[in-house]
Amino acid sequence: MGDTATPRSSVAVGRPPFSPVISLITVAAVWDHRLHAALKDLGLTTRKYALLAHLQATPGISFSELARRSQITVQTAHTAVKILVGDGLAEDVTAHAGAASDLRVTDKGAGVLAEADRRLADLDRQFADGIPDLTAALQGLHEQPFGMTLQES
Repeated sequence: MGDTATPRSSVAVGRPPFSPVISLITVAAVWDHRLHAALKDLGLTTRKYALLAHLQATPGISFSELARRSQITVQTAHTAVKILVGDGLAEDVTAHAGAASDLRVTDKGAGVLAEADRRLADLDRQFADGIPDLTAALQGLHEQPFGMTLQES
């Protein structure tokens, strides 16, 4: 009986077809690494930076609203804010059991956030200068990607 399997040497070897999803993930990973490096000496991660920005934009924001805006669980928001408070970057003005939280950025947090914003602006300029068409295409997609909310999957 003959072997009907395709010989290994005749299987087409080459690049997979172009995938915009894989390309976007690759580009995002590169720029996430650059942002991480830019924030590191400020004691911020990308997530901590985003949370701090939400706190500054909406003083008094609740944990549940912070979690919703950040695409994380309320429990994760509590943990992250506890770290920001421990670092002196944020405070919960009404931090006692049974009271609604009143989350705010401290003066120290505002200073760190201002420097982080400056560094992000530098990265944004580099990105826009290098890839202007992609920059234009991405405008607004972080808020409503293709008419979907980020909660959908």
